[in-house]
Amino acid sequence: MAELVTMPKLGFDMAEGKLVRWVKAEGDTVAKGDVIAEIETDKATVEVESSLDGVMYRHLAAEEADLPVNAPIAVITLAGEEPTEDEVDALVEKAGGKPSKKAAKPETADKDEDSSAKEMKPEEPKEPGETPAGGVRSSPLARKMAEEHAIPLAAVSGSGPQGRVVKKDIEAYLSAKGEGQSAGETGGTLQSASSFSLGEVPEDEVVDLTRLRQAISRRMQDSNQNFPQFYLTRSYRTGAMMKLRKEVNALLPETDKLSVNDFVVKAVALALRQYPNLNASLLDEKHVVRHGHVNVGVAVAVEGGLLTVVSKDADQKPIRLIAREIREMVGRARAGKVRPEDIEGSTFSISNLGMYGIESFSAIINPPEAGILAVSAVQDVPMVVDGELTIGSQMKATISADHRVTDGAEAAEFMQVLAGYLEEPMRLML
Repeated sequence: MAELVTMPKLGFDMAEGKLVRWVKAEGDTVAKGDVIAEIETDKATVEVESSLDGVMYRHLAAEEADLPVNAPIAVITLAGEEPTEDEVDALVEKAGGKPSKKAAKPETADKDEDSSAKEMKPEEPKEPGETPAGGVRSSPLARKMAEEHAIPLAAVSGSGPQGRVVKKDIEAYLSAKGEGQSAGETGGTLQSASSFSLGEVPEDEVVDLTRLRQAISRRMQDSNQNFPQFYLTRSYRTGAMMKLRKEVNALLPETDKLSVNDFVVKAVALALRQYPNLNASLLDEKHVVRHGHVNVGVAVAVEGGLLTVVSKDADQKPIRLIAREIREMVGRARAGKVRPEDIEGSTFSISNLGMYGIESFSAIINPPEAGILAVSAVQDVPMVVDGELTIGSQMKATISADHRVTDGAEAAEFMQVLAGYLEEPMRLML
């Protein structure tokens, strides 16, 4: 029996997605679990898997098409099955789509129209700063240098756009001719500061925001404008944690070593279990959802923005398992192969910029969560221990919390409990 594949809904706020690429062509054999297409959503590029064994009978959408959730994108049939066009159309109509014999293809003009358009196409205007002299494209700086050194521009090979001669081409020509010494090297006066140049200033560039960046923009603007957020910062002594991490990592293979963030995820999860108002979401003006599961989201930098991968039930898992799962999800996210379950379901988030040496920062809450923890770098700093001035390991963290759900005193208690886990890290291993 033929089965219809539709645009999946990958998140509560997803309305549409882009069909980036067909992995299985029409006529290809498909096994259950095979990736058949790649879909780009507001959050990531995810893979669509087949739910049955069979054959990719027909594509109902073209690559690069933007489609609403549940829109028909393909038909998969059992091996040897040949549905009629009417049967395919009936499947499409049942899913709310329009009958289509074939995937929509980008419109192309006839050859005669193409040639006619080329004949009517106006001559492209010259780039700013180009000279028509001798038909040689060149930048103003390149022309000035050519005049100073009596260089015919036609003799210089241009490396700029459309063969444009730029400063580095003149310099290369002079170097080849042995005329590249500076005035200081030839005994002349020093080059004046006004003639010094670091190269051509690039043109302004307008780029499209990625679908991910647009989603981040909408969500962060909504959070910043509509969530009454407050911030609390605390310093944590991390000497014991860093010592324990070093001892544990000495026993683990390179691929399984623990990061500071792995300890933080576990500590946050255990602390959240004691403070359900922070492991919560505001449902409406009168109700708050206190989540039973503690699912800690970890912000990950990817091309074009940020993704949050989710460590599910982190309060119930050993650190080594948390570390392995996060490492695998981060790898998939950065490779553009993230799975829907990797990025859905977080109840509280962590943003860690410690690897960049950041000393302190505040993060914006990821809706609809009630809080996010901004984690900074572990640093050696002067501190007083038992009345003595010494150098110790320290890390700062800032919680951003939704004042509609919690308050400063409760968030401060959470940060204090978190200190107990981070400063006595053996409690995380039990």
